[in-house]
Amino acid sequence: MSETRATAPEFPPGRYGRRRDGRRRLLGPVIFGVLVVVAAVALAVRLYNQYGDPAYDAQIVRWTGVTESQIKIDFTVRVPPGGSASCGLRARDYDGSVVGTRTVTVHATGESRTIEASEVVGTTAKAFVGEVVGCRAPS
Repeated sequence: MSETRATAPEFPPGRYGRRRDGRRRLLGPVIFGVLVVVAAVALAVRLYNQYGDPAYDAQIVRWTGVTESQIKIDFTVRVPPGGSASCGLRARDYDGSVVGTRTVTVHATGESRTIEASEVVGTTAKAFVGEVVGCRAPS
């Protein structure tokens, strides 16, 4: 009697497509995942540099002196010690339309980190609310 051995089947070349060994299946999703993480980190860094400067923190205190042509805005700004800040102020009417804007530069006295400021913003109509849009390092 002759012995027969079981071997792997042999398929005609090109007839059933390419065989995969399983290792290459994960390569595409891993590369895609790494690219997504790199893009997310780059976007986060860009947005933080553009909008997230915690060294300049402005808080509105109140607005007073509302007339047809102006509004007085009182606000505080936290800055680095002995620094100054350039702040954008805005006045809006009851409908939310902007009726006045102004950019002011305020300076800290001594080693103080908090600046208290009071500025008047000219308006084209009667303002309903005054806002501090944001503060940053003066340019």
